[in-house]
Amino acid sequence: MTLARKKAAETMATTDVVIEVLDARLPEASRNPMIEELRLHRQRPCLKILNKADLADPVATSAWLEFYNAQKNVKAVALSCKKASDVAKVTGQCQLLASHRGTHLKPLRMMIMGIPNVGKSTLINALIKRRVAKVGDEPAVTKAQQRVDLGPTMTLIDTPGMLWPKIQHPSDGLMLAASHAVGRNAIIDEEVATFLADVLVERYPALLAARYGFAMDGIDGVGVISAVAKRRGFVQKGGEPDLEKAAITLLQDYRSGALGRISLETPQTRKTMLATELANAKLEKDLEP
Repeated sequence: MTLARKKAAETMATTDVVIEVLDARLPEASRNPMIEELRLHRQRPCLKILNKADLADPVATSAWLEFYNAQKNVKAVALSCKKASDVAKVTGQCQLLASHRGTHLKPLRMMIMGIPNVGKSTLINALIKRRVAKVGDEPAVTKAQQRVDLGPTMTLIDTPGMLWPKIQHPSDGLMLAASHAVGRNAIIDEEVATFLADVLVERYPALLAARYGFAMDGIDGVGVISAVAKRRGFVQKGGEPDLEKAAITLLQDYRSGALGRISLETPQTRKTMLATELANAKLEKDLEP
């Protein structure tokens, strides 16, 4: 990660626009603060792409676009990298952020960045209209920087997905795990699925009921996992419900969009979470002997 950061800093010195790909379902949780630090140090404008917008709650996405577009030198767009009409807008938006570039003498130099598994390689392949970047449903498919020419007046540098060394907020780690930005060897499926289920019970109970067909009255995240196991007939030897299999099913249904269009955070829930963590930290400090 240290080497990737150093290489990214070197490349950014000769970059005109940073394209930061975020997961539209959890834009801030999927934003690597290191990218922002490097970008601001070099004073580079940023196109924030809220990818997988077809899986996200459109109301939440609209709020995030307003949030980011209010920031200096930032333009935010929501799209699905799987839709050619959406991808076609990307280079034009970059051109608006660096209008002094984009000629044969001064090609527009773009650098695409983001955490693992947010769709960077899919975006590049769609832009170039052929497969030049490896794509997979596991994090960290891209291993090294790759330069791609998008024509005589535009170049694009793809970078490996970079997670930061320490995730500050526990809920961010759980959102990232739920959305498959970290590999399964780093998470406990039942813990992540219970977190996801708690969010769904609070914000999207109708989608849960429609997908699995159980009543939502008085149920919590743990109860959701148990109910999924019961409804799907997931049973271990001895007759106990197979909670791990139910947890994996819930996570897969969320990731694929089978549950519906769901966002795990909004600007308001983000603000509330940060305020709660700050208050808890202050309380802990006050209670110290």
